[in-house]
Amino acid sequence: MNYNELGTDDHGPAHSSDTEKLDIDRGQDGSILQPLPEVSSETTNASTIIPEIEYVYLNFNTKIATRPVFTDGSVRDYPPCPELKEYDNPFTWSRTRKNLMTWVSCATNMTAAYAAGSYASPEAQLTQLWGVSRVAYNVGITIFTAGFGVAPMVLAPFSEINGRRPVFIATGLLFVICQLGCSLTNSYSGMLAARLFAGIGGSTFSTMVGGILADIWVSSERNTPMVLFTGATLFGTGLGPLVSGFVAQRLLWRWVFYIQIITSGVLVGLVTIFFKETRGPILLSRKARALNKWFEKLESCGAIGMENPDTSSTTSFSDKLHEPKVLRIRYKVLAAEQRASIWKMISVSLTLPARLLFTEPILMCFSLWISFSWAVLYLQFGAIPLVYETNHGFNLEETGAIFSAVCIGGILSTVLSIYQDKWAVRRYGSRFTGSPEGRLWFTCAEGLLMPLGMFFFGWTCYSSIHWIVPTLGIVAVTMGIFSIFLATFNYTADCYQTYASSALAASGICRNFLGGSFPLVTVQMFQGMGFQGASSLLGGIALLLALGPGLLIWYGPKIRLKSKVTRQFVAHDKT
Repeated sequence: MNYNELGTDDHGPAHSSDTEKLDIDRGQDGSILQPLPEVSSETTNASTIIPEIEYVYLNFNTKIATRPVFTDGSVRDYPPCPELKEYDNPFTWSRTRKNLMTWVSCATNMTAAYAAGSYASPEAQLTQLWGVSRVAYNVGITIFTAGFGVAPMVLAPFSEINGRRPVFIATGLLFVICQLGCSLTNSYSGMLAARLFAGIGGSTFSTMVGGILADIWVSSERNTPMVLFTGATLFGTGLGPLVSGFVAQRLLWRWVFYIQIITSGVLVGLVTIFFKETRGPILLSRKARALNKWFEKLESCGAIGMENPDTSSTTSFSDKLHEPKVLRIRYKVLAAEQRASIWKMISVSLTLPARLLFTEPILMCFSLWISFSWAVLYLQFGAIPLVYETNHGFNLEETGAIFSAVCIGGILSTVLSIYQDKWAVRRYGSRFTGSPEGRLWFTCAEGLLMPLGMFFFGWTCYSSIHWIVPTLGIVAVTMGIFSIFLATFNYTADCYQTYASSALAASGICRNFLGGSFPLVTVQMFQGMGFQGASSLLGGIALLLALGPGLLIWYGPKIRLKSKVTRQFVAHDKT
């Protein structure tokens, strides 16, 4: 059992075969009927017997009993059935509602990515104010990503118990408050503390979005939302230093954070208004409580039970003879009964990702690949200002404008990924979607854009070459990182399935820790090795790591068969 919140379908028994394995009685619709042996029969008079309570495991396909039966068989006034539409299966929501949830979720994710990079722009003002070095100042990025990486492993179990919405809103409020703290503090230590908790609050804006998209989109429709999620991440990462460069050049450094308070505050308000709970077991539990409360009210009004929903006009006469016409029903949810204690869930959430990371070669390799890619992305916060100030005499505003290349790369990759996936499904069908390796074909080519872009950037960043030329290399690097991020998510989720959340949490920790640490060494690396040497080193490492998808296309199934975790899912491939 895993408890992290990334990218798995989790809608209770309606979407799994768990309940089909239980050796218990069922109704015609598959609902599980289990009598409560401790409750004995009661009578209201000599001819009326009140049935025993029967507990039914509720799922999204269960036929709901809505017609009460009274002792004298008469129809009387009784409390109306509660409104159940709000508990509908999120997979069946209207496309308009799904799209609204997707766009709001991606916007919050972009806000979190924006906060990571916007901190780099007011460096000159704040290092002078606090009297700290550039390396010490960049610890603010490192500590933000540390909170960003670890917090979801603790917060995930709370969303499993209370739902995604309350955790999303609570952490969103924490994020806004911490941005306010960043804007008001006058001390270096105060800024670090505020950045840590801002990372913790903003972490759900990224990690929980994957789970939300999995909650509302079936797997065959999920590629476009996941591409938008990835595009929002990279677009926000570039947008942060882009906007903050203009702000820090023209205004007081506090306005870098004031702007984030306004934007994130508005988004949290939109989430509060428009965001609906998406987690299946939580919706089922709330539906069961509402119905059970209604049944109790009916019984207090004289009802002896509910008309059996299975004895409908379409039921055969022989089946009707064997089915009770009146039932005393109480609904319950299997996932809620099987849920462990909160401390056990946190323990598993913290330990399982680490265990998978160090025992699964596939996960280790992909985590290394995406972590290095994220390190290159975050390295640009220091490398771009250094290169363009040195070679082209750019000021803070102008170097901030260079980060538009990251935004452009994210937009181009988003459009490309949406259309290439649709084309591949039409052209190759199950050859593309039938196995995890099928989705790696595009990554084999597009993943090479990162090392090629690094080489191109490094060997064109001379003062004699126009600044737009190395900027094109940044676009290519971003497109390569996009492809690697999307491939890591899809391949890990396809390989580990039930354990996908924990596996993705493991790669997320590695990604955030390595990505957050590179800004501490960027300036020393580029000054010590030279712009060309540092870029070539990074490009060479990226080139070696880019060989991984090609090897997995040919040997991936054999490697998965040797894994204790992934081999149980190989049989499900449609190759």
